Amino acid sequence: MEISEEMSLNELPEGCIANALSFTTPQDVGRLSVVSPMFMLAAVSDVVWERFLPRDLKSILSTSPDGSRLMASTASKKELYFSLCENPVLVDNGRKSFSLEKKSGKKCYRLSARDLSITWGDSPEFPEVAELISVCWLEIRGKINTSMLSPATLYTAYLVLKFSIDIHNYGLDDQPVAVAMKLDGEESYTRTVSWSAERRRGQVPRNARRRFSLFSFSRRRSVSTGESDGHYPQERGDGWLEIELGEFFTKEGKDGELGIRVFDGTTHWKRGLIVEGIEIRPKQGARGASPSS
Repeated sequence: MEISEEMSLNELPEGCIANALSFTTPQDVGRLSVVSPMFMLAAVSDVVWERFLPRDLKSILSTSPDGSRLMASTASKKELYFSLCENPVLVDNGRKSFSLEKKSGKKCYRLSARDLSITWGDSPEFPEVAELISVCWLEIRGKINTSMLSPATLYTAYLVLKFSIDIHNYGLDDQPVAVAMKLDGEESYTRTVSWSAERRRGQVPRNARRRFSLFSFSRRRSVSTGESDGHYPQERGDGWLEIELGEFFTKEGKDGELGIRVFDGTTHWKRGLIVEGIEIRPKQGARGASPSS
């Protein structure tokens, strides 16, 4: 007669628990760490947090003196992970900043003003941003190779901006601003946004949930001149504003160059727009592949 013995979770080796936790998410690890003292010990293991860090992290940070110092100075993989979540690192000779989304470990990038092509934009005193000084029309272009991002992830792109407090700030009203997103010259994803939030109250967005998949485009209806899709500047926690430009999905094993274009073709004079860059981060609430990809 065989006697079966049940083993409690607390009797499992710490390494076994750590290995199991590494197949969850950073958010799940935080929750599971309160299950028992053994889980709490396993939750800080390098085995867990190594898996949550991107496999190409060393290559990414090698383009940044700050990144190299960070790799050398952090005492654990968990410390490195949360440092990258809370303190974006300048990479690509200062043209981009890199960070991780805290709850998932997905890659986030911000293309700085120096990494954008801004037609009719004049550089201000600080090279990190670009300020418009009396222009008639405006075009902002940015691009990024999707291989730099996490695969199988729904991303959203945002224009990060603010308005000068100069009393001569003018011309940035509620006129429609055209946005187009392309992958390797394929068919565009389009929408219109607005510089102003004056009409936001009581207006229902017309296209609040449009998206496209990489290498899998469908034709979109353009919004006629004078209409906006309901996307206006929203306040961020860092003193800047952001306008949602659109969504895209990074397919596993499908890489290409994503191009983003923001165009205000109205012919009246404009002044006082300050552009920090274009931020690309995972869409809130979206699920995707493991963060170490």
